[in-house]
Formats: sequence, C-alpha cells, structure tokens
Amino acid sequence: MKLIAWLLDLIYPPKCTFCGKLLQKDETDLCGQCRRTLPEVNGAIKRGENFRQCWSVYYYEDFVVDSIHRFKFTGMQQYAQVYGRLIAMMLLRNKVSFDILTWVPISKNRRRKRGYEQAYLIAKTVAQELGRDCVPTLKKVRDNPPQSVQKSAANRRGNVLNAYQAVHPERFSGKRVLLIDDIITTGATLGECSKTLRMAGAEQVECATLAVTQYSDKK
Repeated sequence: MKLIAWLLDLIYPPKCTFCGKLLQKDETDLCGQCRRTLPEVNGAIKRGENFRQCWSVYYYEDFVVDSIHRFKFTGMQQYAQVYGRLIAMMLLRNKVSFDILTWVPISKNRRRKRGYEQAYLIAKTVAQELGRDCVPTLKKVRDNPPQSVQKSAANRRGNVLNAYQAVHPERFSGKRVLLIDDIITTGATLGECSKTLRMAGAEQVECATLAVTQYSDKK
C-alpha cells in the first residue's frame, strides 16, 4: 500500500485543496499559507429560521470560493474529505453536541447530472472523523432552480418552500439533529430543511457548513 501511495503521489502530487499549490512534505490537505490566511469564522452564525445556529469554518471568499466551485462543478469530489475533516475539527473545538448527523440532499435530477451528492460526501467524512453514523433524514421532492440564481432572501425562501420531505422520522424524533451542507448564504435552504425535520419530530436542529457568505439582504 505504501508503494501505491508513493506512485500516486509521484504521478498526482498532492495539492492544496484551496489555492491549488503543491503541498510540501510536512503539509496535509492545506498549504501553510492557506492555513494562516483563509478567512476563518469566529463563533456560530445566527442566520435563517427553524434551526438554532450554524457553525461554519470559513467565510466564502477568495480561494474558498474557487475550491467549492471545483468541488461542485468540476468533479473534485475528493475535496469532501478535507472539508469534512475541517468541519469535524471545528465541531470538536466548539463542543457542539447532537444525537443525529445528517445532510441537505439534492434532487435526483441534479445528482444524476453531477454524479454525486456533495453534502452527503462531506457529512460522511464528518461522521467518520467523529465516530458517528451518517443518517438519511430528508429527501428532496422538488427539483427547483439553483439557489445561487435567486437574488433576494425572499426569493430563496420561496424557491425551496416544500422542497423536502422527512424520511424515517422515528430515527430522529425527540432528538437533536446536526444538519450538514457545503455553504450557507441566507439560511433559506437550511431553514426549510430544519422546518421539515422539526415538524417530523426533531427536538432541535443545529447546522454546520464549510463556508458562510457575507450576505446582506435589503428588505
């Protein structure tokens, strides 16, 4: 196995998940520069409805934007392992407690086009790092347009209205749920998912993402 790993590193030398530079021998996942300079979030974000708060690792700026775009739109699904490790470390540092770990699903049509479900891949790594199970609790029942094309918080809320359905509510009824996604903007998607979970019996929903935007909506 060490020989295979050495050959893979020789053919595909490891690069920083964010800036894309070649990693030095003593670096893992991120280069030293990105570890020092990426815009970290200090504390939980109070944004959106139906969930308690959202814990995010970085602000959605600079190399964080580039990395997430590659992850979602150019097939770099291996980034999920790095994102998951970063989220898991953040949750441990902040002593975030929960009973059930789950994720924000995408529609069957979008999953077929993309080839993978990005939030599930992240959530699976978070669960592995924390020694927990990754439990399906939601399915997307409406293939709505992407949230990124919606220009206001109101439009984003309307775009995801009734887009999700709870599955196996007996798994999370009366329990504290941790909901994983890649990014939070207005909180509309996480809010709609959280509403669905709470209406199906979840006691509380806490959210965690890799990134959060500096979003400001003029009402």
